[in-house]
Amino acid sequence: MKDENSLKVEIHDNYNLDGEIQNTENKYYFIFHQRKLLLVNNQVPLISDIEKIYINEVDIKNKIFIGLFYDNDCFAVELNEDFNEEDFILKNKDNDIFESADLNQIEKLKIEDFYDEAEHNLTIKNIESGKIKNLKIDEMNQSGDEYSKIKNLKPKSNENEIIFHNLFIVFEINEEVYLISGRAIQIIDWENNHQFCGRCGAKTVTMPGRRVKICSECGFKSFTRISPSIITTITKAEENENGEIENKLLMAKHSYHKGMGYTLVAGFLEAGETIEDAVKREVREEVGVEVEDIRYFASQSWPFPNSLMIGCTCKYKSGEIKVDGSEIVDAKWFSKEEIDNPPLDISIFSRLVEDFKENY
Repeated sequence: MKDENSLKVEIHDNYNLDGEIQNTENKYYFIFHQRKLLLVNNQVPLISDIEKIYINEVDIKNKIFIGLFYDNDCFAVELNEDFNEEDFILKNKDNDIFESADLNQIEKLKIEDFYDEAEHNLTIKNIESGKIKNLKIDEMNQSGDEYSKIKNLKPKSNENEIIFHNLFIVFEINEEVYLISGRAIQIIDWENNHQFCGRCGAKTVTMPGRRVKICSECGFKSFTRISPSIITTITKAEENENGEIENKLLMAKHSYHKGMGYTLVAGFLEAGETIEDAVKREVREEVGVEVEDIRYFASQSWPFPNSLMIGCTCKYKSGEIKVDGSEIVDAKWFSKEEIDNPPLDISIFSRLVEDFKENY
């Protein structure tokens, strides 16, 4: 069962990270260049061989099997720093190995122009992206000016849209792909950062069938690194100018977030701390107050670069706001009306703010 505070999509809905390689006919390739993910027609390439899209062994820094996605083998691929994106895009503009944007799940498509029965072509508008495409229809049911259950749609004479996106954009395009991409880039980072033993400096090797690096000399094991951190709302009930009890939210302005306004208190867990310990310490360090009634809200993988964000709620207990002027430049209490909705909902921050506005 999904928690009401969790994301709409969960990583294991259609993905099996424990699955063994099946040598499927087609494979999903999560291809990164300079930490940006390749999407073709807004999709992850599902192809039989990566060389069919003009990526050769000399172009690849890392290629790692990461599980099964929709029952197909799934690989994380990192391209070399000097990989020529422009040349790659030109070579693949007319490559018909790529699928068109997925319209198969759209039940009804409005005709924008006309259906040519002789040529089996239909000019329609993709309801999701708003793009006009000429499509070849293999099977359809006609009903007035709408066609439903159109299958096997294929772009006709349209160039492929080939873009390397940062993960914030990937989230906006497809949340499920973003989740797998976040795992993929963290595994690539782990591969790059654990080539040598942190204890003795010898070369490491990956243990077969496990996500473990083992030292060839001393046997020290290195697992994928996850850095847990907390993010929390701090609420206080106080009387407003009309004599009514009003809940307010304490938010802080960070010196290193130049483009952001006020946000929630957050920080990494230290060794030996519980989640509750970390919440109390971070709040005390950043805004100078004491809190109580700390409760778990939800968690989120945050691949920038390798955090597990642990969302919490807590209540003000005592003390006056005091910031250090270095990391935190200001902090103050906000009413619901004073808080703008976050521009993006990629972070658990937006769900915590929404929870405050709806439930306090």
